[in-house]
Amino acid sequence: MRDDAQLINETLAGCTEAFGQMVSKHQDRLFNTLVHIAGSHEEAEDVSQEAFVQAFVKLDTFAGKSAFYTWLYRIAFNILASRRRRKRPEISLDVGRGFSGDEPMDRTEPAATTVERAERADQLHAALAELSAEHRSILVLREMEGCDYETISDVLDLPVGTVRSRLHRARSQLRERLRHVLQQQSS
Repeated sequence: MRDDAQLINETLAGCTEAFGQMVSKHQDRLFNTLVHIAGSHEEAEDVSQEAFVQAFVKLDTFAGKSAFYTWLYRIAFNILASRRRRKRPEISLDVGRGFSGDEPMDRTEPAATTVERAERADQLHAALAELSAEHRSILVLREMEGCDYETISDVLDLPVGTVRSRLHRARSQLRERLRHVLQQQSS
């Protein structure tokens, strides 16, 4: 498969099939990240589609200072932020359930272990959904996507120091929310 630079050049030369290959290459990863940040499959799908449309329209402005995927992420996060400013925040009751059903089940485990794992995943996703969008975004990018601080800095257009401090606060808040959940269950 050709790299992003080649596909960008071909797209700019008029070959729309090349951009289709870029969409195929990056759509699943972008969608999965957006699901965790947006908290909704529908919103993640809408935002990822809109991000690819904007990326296609604005491809000639891509300077190549970062990876195409980082640039695409930035577009998607801007779209998501704009959508959130336009409407009141909503927390879906299906947030936790939506995530746990997507994970494959290991048939060699006892059913109780599988149920406990699903419950822990639900608790984690519910706690994650309670965080502010800025903290949730940083946690998802760092812990779920494995992005380094510089990439997160590029994606969110923040200084690296701010990324580090927000990540620290996000981890502390998540830990606190999970502690409350665990204390409530043991009572």
